[in-house]
Amino acid sequence: MICHVHPHVEDSWKLSTHVNNGSGVTVNCVDCHLPPKDHTWTHYKAKAKLGIKDLWGYLTKDSADFKWDQKSELEYAVKYIPNESCVKCHQNLFPQGITDDGVTAHLYYEENEKKLNLQCISCHLDAGHHNPNYSHSKMTGIPGLSTSGATAVDTSLCYKEPTPVTAFADFTEKVPGTMISLNMVAIPGGTFKMGSPDKEPFHKTDEGPVHEVKVSPFFMAEVETTWDQYWAFYRQTMSEGRTPPDVVYENNLKAMGVDGISGPTPPFGIPDQGWGGGNRPAITMTHYAAEVFCQWLSQKTGKKYRLPTEAEWEYAARGGTETPYFFAGNPKDFSNDGFWRKLFEAKTDSISAYVIYVNDSENRTQEPEKVLPNRFGLKNMLGNVMEYCADKYNEKAYSERSSGVTDPIVIQGDEWVVRGGYYASDAADVRSAARGHTRHDAWLKTDPQQPKSIWWYSDIKGIGFRVVCEPDPAIATK
Repeated sequence: MICHVHPHVEDSWKLSTHVNNGSGVTVNCVDCHLPPKDHTWTHYKAKAKLGIKDLWGYLTKDSADFKWDQKSELEYAVKYIPNESCVKCHQNLFPQGITDDGVTAHLYYEENEKKLNLQCISCHLDAGHHNPNYSHSKMTGIPGLSTSGATAVDTSLCYKEPTPVTAFADFTEKVPGTMISLNMVAIPGGTFKMGSPDKEPFHKTDEGPVHEVKVSPFFMAEVETTWDQYWAFYRQTMSEGRTPPDVVYENNLKAMGVDGISGPTPPFGIPDQGWGGGNRPAITMTHYAAEVFCQWLSQKTGKKYRLPTEAEWEYAARGGTETPYFFAGNPKDFSNDGFWRKLFEAKTDSISAYVIYVNDSENRTQEPEKVLPNRFGLKNMLGNVMEYCADKYNEKAYSERSSGVTDPIVIQGDEWVVRGGYYASDAADVRSAARGHTRHDAWLKTDPQQPKSIWWYSDIKGIGFRVVCEPDPAIATK
């Protein structure tokens, strides 16, 4: 205040949310107007620049000639509020109590920050200096945002009808009322050997014994459910979302006709971990949330969408093969485990073409185009993110099952089956037969909410899902 001559600046600051807030924390001028101190060179360069400018203005200009109202406009403010300062304090863009419009606006910000050069101040102009005449409804110049702060959707671009399916062949599902689509691959029915033999490298006891399983025809999504698809579901269904999970699971076992679907509550933290949205796989949602997505998709399209059974998943992942992977290679050559890895690096030449795993993932999810498909035309069946199955996990499921069974599913247990491994998995854990399961309590350990979320996991990043669609029996038998 000694250097600055902006009239009423101190009064407006004291009335702002950076002073009047429930946390009792006061944010000072330098916290917003200078880059964070951990950006050392940038911080002190900006400090010197502003200081010199203030001194020059004090010596050579008359403050009465300044157009103060104009300097309070967004066009001027963005030059003096470094976005990294906002993000430094507000790392969680989805705090408890945020409104649905707020969540949607922040999702839009995350997806379009670079493309539209959006900054936090673009929407929160009155955060540091209170302006009683400012509101979010007066935001201008931000394409895609409605007056409420929510994403504006041009409904003329939305699909009007779902894709008709008249033959058992690949098709692209168009979801009515949205601009999203899903490429669905026709997986012919057949019989395969499920599990891994004792001699397979890194074989585990829950993968045996190998037994014959018959699988009926089904459609499976070419890729894991993407953020574009999941956010479309979120935007259309977001609410308090307290439909009991047992009701959702019961509805998914019934025929179509469920009227209302409660969508996810706002996420905590940044669910995409800052890696990006778009066609990257959606992650951190619970099994329950994945089931609700399937229920929503079924209602929108009039088809029966669900999670794959464990048998369907492995059958699709193998693509007609009986080897550890659907491509050539020995897990021992690809794995980082073992004595020889102290002397020689693991091979990556063939596995990296098909799998996002610990040796090629950059420790994050990747886009589907990074890998080649398997023989059925499915991408990322192995690696990238673990995928939920419709089965409960039973370590002894295979030994308790008779060979030759048709379309098996396990409905008793405490945890859910997950398959495929993820971006941080060793090659040993992305074999076609490798099994995993949820760890519900551990994955919610740091969730601060009470009761804990039924929608989002706080302690697992590499979990997602893909959907299957049940074909009309008349079509499947053609």
